[in-house]
Parts: sequence; structure tokens; C-alpha cells
Amino acid sequence: MTLQQAPRRFPWGVVIASSIALVILLSLGTWQVERLIWKEALIASTQKRIHEPPLPLTEMEKIYAQEGTVEYRPVMVSGTFMHQGERHFLATHQGAAGYYVYTPLMLEDGRFVLVNRGFVPYEKKDPATRTEGQLDGPVTVTGLARDPLSEKPSSLVPDNDIAKNIFYWKDWAAMAESADLPNLDEVVPFFIDADTKANPGGFPIGGVTIIDFPNNHLQYAVTWYGLALALAGVVGTWLWKERRLGQSGNRFSVRDDDDGT
Repeated sequence: MTLQQAPRRFPWGVVIASSIALVILLSLGTWQVERLIWKEALIASTQKRIHEPPLPLTEMEKIYAQEGTVEYRPVMVSGTFMHQGERHFLATHQGAAGYYVYTPLMLEDGRFVLVNRGFVPYEKKDPATRTEGQLDGPVTVTGLARDPLSEKPSSLVPDNDIAKNIFYWKDWAAMAESADLPNLDEVVPFFIDADTKANPGGFPIGGVTIIDFPNNHLQYAVTWYGLALALAGVVGTWLWKERRLGQSGNRFSVRDDDDGT
């Protein structure tokens, strides 16, 4: 019986598998970098947009018809509030719980637009508790146009309780219909968030638009690239050790020299 050095096979399987994993990790990192560039451009364009002069509602409707979005565009509109049709959207403001008050504004041409006049706490849900803020006669509202939601944002969000006039998500059609507006075709197909101009009596509190774009793409990119670097380091170290073992001849096979006699 003799010991004979066995040839070491190159670990192609490990190299191929780790190469595929490395390509995937690098691709994910690059995708996050692309998303980061897109998100930063979106934030910059939105910040620029909200400081532009407000456009008349007619111009805003043209933009919506052409582009399908008017999100965060400043707008100005005149009309008369129909307070009997106000809708209440569950919300918080500066740590207090309550509602956003969406009130139909009747335009000079007889159509309507739903205006988020602002926040009221729970105890001010009943309009009778804030009569000073129930403006009568023609008014001019300046604010930001907001796109309607096409569907409930999540299955975790409760269904709107129309009977109690409590909305958990901004269903434009349901709000308009439950406000007893005559025809959806006569309702502007987006919302307006009123600006910070104070209402008599202090309620509703306007200027409640929240502009928040989560931007974690840099962290994700660093994570994916870091994993790629770690994988390359681990596999590279392992291959280096395998090569050294091959050069030192530490791998042997046993050969039986017994000829049977």
C-alpha cells in the first residue's frame, strides 16, 4: 500500500455559483443607485413645483387631462362652500387625532371640487362646534392639487364608513357621491388641499399637506454592494487557500500495491 498525491480539481461549481450570486448582488446595488437618482430628481422637482405661482383651476384641469396627474401643483379656485356635504377623513396633525374636513366647493359654472380645508380634532367633528369657520358666500381657495387614489392603498386599511361619515382612505367617488353631489361628471376629478390661511375661529387648520418621499435607496445600494464585496472576499480567500493546499501536496489517495500473492 502506498500513498499517492491525487490531483486537485478546480472548484468550477463554487466559482460559477458565486459568480452568479455576485452578478445578482451587483445588479441589485446598481438598480438601487438608479432608483436613488430617480427619487432625488422627483424630490427636487416636487420642491420646485410647490413654490410655483398657483394656476387657475381651468388650467389645472387641462394638465390633468393631458398628463393624468396634478399632484402637488399650486392651484387657485373660487366658489361657495357647501358645508352640508363635508366629508371627514381620519387623520392626525402635530400629534393630535381627528379628521381632515373635505368640503364641496361649488364653482361659478355649477360644478364642484372637493377641498381639504384642513384638520379638526375629534371634538370638533360636528360642524356646530366650529360655526365661525363655516364660511358663507363666495371665497377664493389657494392650495395644492392632489390626485385621487385609484384603489384602497392596502388591505390593512379599513373600509370607509360612509354611514358614519368616516373615511379611512381618499375614495374620491365615494366622497363625492355621499356628499349628495348631483353628478360625478360635474365634479372635478381631483382634490385640493387648502393652504395655511387661517379660518375664523381657528378651525379647520389648513396647510396639512404632507410631502414625504421615503428615500432609503442609498442604504439599500450600500447593503447590496457590501454583500457583493463580502462574497467576493470569502470566495477569493477560499480559492487562495485551495490553491496553496494544491501546491503543498497535502491531498493524497491510497493505492493498494498488494498483487494478491
